Amino acid sequence: MSPSKAPLWLALLALLTCPLPVLAQDYPEKNIRLVVAYATGPSYTLALLLAEKLRESLGQSVVPDFRAGAGGNIASELVAKAPSDGHTLLLTSVTIAISPSLFPKLGYDTFRDFAPITLLTTMPNVMVVHPSVPAKNLAELVKLAKAHPGKLNFGSGGVGTSSQLGSELFKTLNKYGKIVRGIGLKPQ
Repeated sequence: MSPSKAPLWLALLALLTCPLPVLAQDYPEKNIRLVVAYATGPSYTLALLLAEKLRESLGQSVVPDFRAGAGGNIASELVAKAPSDGHTLLLTSVTIAISPSLFPKLGYDTFRDFAPITLLTTMPNVMVVHPSVPAKNLAELVKLAKAHPGKLNFGSGGVGTSSQLGSELFKTLNKYGKIVRGIGLKPQ
């Protein structure tokens, strides 16, 4: 190669190593499936509102698909196994971060299979009792639970949900483990 052509070849080589622009694909190309980990309550309402707003914004149908059960793990596994083309979204809760520490054999890997998009809401856990329960505050409820071991029950969203873990923490902090039982939960 002649010395006069060397700069031309170097320039051509440099040009070939530069990334070429890629034309953006249209998104979404088809309906979006919004898999919802909980079928009732605030999650149901949120899913319907979110689907409508996304439809308006993206110009494509967004179809809520309610797949409740196993503390959100059924929906999470379904989405993890879907094609990663952005047309299957997951609406879930903090349980997606809790489940790996509670369930050794999940059908998904939270950190590998999902990419967070946004935080939509925050939902506090609250403790309520039926009006017939003779406890009007938390101290009275603890006193009642200790006075009647095994007679009080609590309900939650299932194993691994923040309401169940919060209830277990409450039991532990008040040192009355077996005094209050979770409804529908296997004994530990």
